Amino acid sequence: MGFSCKTLLCSVPIVVLVLMQEASAGRYYHNVTGLSSRKQVGGCNLFQGQWVFDPSYPFYDSSGCPFIDAEFDCLKHGRPDKQYLMYAWKPDGCNLPRFDGASFLAKWRGKKIMFVGDSLSLNMWESMACMIHASVPNSKTTFVRKTPLSFVIFEDYGVTVNLYRTPYLVDIVRESVGDVLDLGSINGGNAWEGMDVLIFNSWHWWIHQGESQGWDFIRDGSALYKDMDRLQAFSKGLTTWGNWVDTTVDPAKTKVFFQGISPTHYEGREWNQPKKNCYGELEPLSGPTYPAGAPPAASIVNEVLGSMKKPVFLLDITTLSQLRKDAHPSTYSSNHTGNDCSHWCLPGLPDTWNQLLYAALVM
Repeated sequence: MGFSCKTLLCSVPIVVLVLMQEASAGRYYHNVTGLSSRKQVGGCNLFQGQWVFDPSYPFYDSSGCPFIDAEFDCLKHGRPDKQYLMYAWKPDGCNLPRFDGASFLAKWRGKKIMFVGDSLSLNMWESMACMIHASVPNSKTTFVRKTPLSFVIFEDYGVTVNLYRTPYLVDIVRESVGDVLDLGSINGGNAWEGMDVLIFNSWHWWIHQGESQGWDFIRDGSALYKDMDRLQAFSKGLTTWGNWVDTTVDPAKTKVFFQGISPTHYEGREWNQPKKNCYGELEPLSGPTYPAGAPPAASIVNEVLGSMKKPVFLLDITTLSQLRKDAHPSTYSSNHTGNDCSHWCLPGLPDTWNQLLYAALVM
């Protein structure tokens, strides 16, 4: 089943299926098949709005979820404040439906869901597993953590929530010169086939350098480079992924999402606090906009999705996540030697990402 207006949300006028933003024109569309055929579905964009305090949050307690990595469990590692747990995303002009794990499992009984990408996909996958588990705490589960494939099976419903770790989506290939990031190769895609829902993510590893860089050389066709412009490399790699989706995925059987670009908060000047990073931040930015604007990688995602033939739903989480400078683990994680302003506490912001995913899948 694709994302056609007839099959998903046209009966619910307050919610709009938002697939992509054309930054220059500010228009939002419900498919990605040709610019001329796109049309606005309604008056509400799920990804434009602001954060509001809501004491009914969070969805779960980290101590009661068996799936959270220590690096995301901020309360366990001494975070003293809890206000960051109690913010809800409020789109302009409509209400975001609250996540209902039991309803989700019933609708997707017997189905397979897979998150594909880096540690931000891990963040979102663990959030999804915890949100479902909180709704059906007595449901039998099978939990397996391996590399590259991990999964949680909710046995009573036959629902499998998978994670496939691959930070670039394209392959790292071992060649005589060392580890090569091949911008044209996706052999890992075989593991993604047969899923009912795919949620992809990539960006953060594309800008790693030094010891944290995952490759020695970059291959672009027959050419081998010691390095290249990282945005250009990301564009080429994501285009390869887009071609994989276009040639492999059957929209009648598989829904495809792109998670969007998750921001970092290491540079306080981005929100007009020059000497700060995320450490000690206690509340979101007010209002609907982020002073620094969207990161360049977001426009690459828009360009690639706009050129694809198959429908892909863009979870356009960048701006709403940029506003959450308070939601990172910072020093409150298992990594006591650093200040993590890249990942997100659980419970926390990734729960909202999954709430947006839920709106698209269940409504």
